[in-house]
Amino acid sequence: MAVLNFVKREVDINVDNKCYLCKNSDVVERPGKVRDNSDLKVLECRSCGLVFLSSFDHIGKDFYKLSGMHSEEIDLDAWLIETDSDDERRFNFLRNNVENKSVMDFGCGNAGFLMRSRKIARSVVGIEPELRFSDHFKKEGVNVVSDMDKLDAGNFDIITMFHVVEHLQDPIEVLQKIGKRLNKDGQLIIETPNSNDALLSVYKSSAFSSFTYWSCHLFLYNQETLSALVRKAGMKLNYIKQVQRYPLSNHLYWLAKGKPGGHKSYSFINSERLSKEYEAQLASIGACDTVIVSCSND
Repeated sequence: MAVLNFVKREVDINVDNKCYLCKNSDVVERPGKVRDNSDLKVLECRSCGLVFLSSFDHIGKDFYKLSGMHSEEIDLDAWLIETDSDDERRFNFLRNNVENKSVMDFGCGNAGFLMRSRKIARSVVGIEPELRFSDHFKKEGVNVVSDMDKLDAGNFDIITMFHVVEHLQDPIEVLQKIGKRLNKDGQLIIETPNSNDALLSVYKSSAFSSFTYWSCHLFLYNQETLSALVRKAGMKLNYIKQVQRYPLSNHLYWLAKGKPGGHKSYSFINSERLSKEYEAQLASIGACDTVIVSCSND
């Protein structure tokens, strides 16, 4: 199976290619491609390691409201099944933080996490601009608004952002606004894909590098750059950890076949013990596929 020639290429720099975090102009182009937009390049800052797209012009003001992420009709039943395991994992991880607390899920998607949390939380509310979800939210009786500014004044004990921060054009500004919604002892939980995913940084899969980058993911973070982002927003880092969402079977399938879906096709490999051990080993070198951070107002 072909692997990446992991030599990062020099690129012509313009003002837009400066690093958002450290303002450095010394950036290189990562191997691979943006799967849905061949005009975009994937850049990486030599100084701090932030990964970002060469342009954000394709994301307009109402992009997410007008279904920019989902060009075809959404099959909510299928999506609920698809996200069920992640929603359950997140709920179990945060159960003690959610119980009897006021909860906001920023960018709540289909509200799977909120529908679990409302069973034990004092109150829950979601923020989701996607207009086609409105009937779903009404049917499920979950409180979701399209914009945080539409909420009544009030603070939250816990605010979550699951795979949202990588979509934001100005994440520092958004985190600062969210911080103002936190109670004195409240915390913000951010979960995001890891730019140092093992398939990129360890196995250097050429197929994966042509699949994982997406025009909606404007930034990709690792432990260091996500921590830097939190500090730039004036927040305090409580902890940072790594999670491996996809098991070893998925990685073996990428290396053997160059395709996703190995957690199903090679399911005979899967076991809870193996997955935990593999996650621990990848976390020790910062190469899990997902990074989670807890932060609060400084």
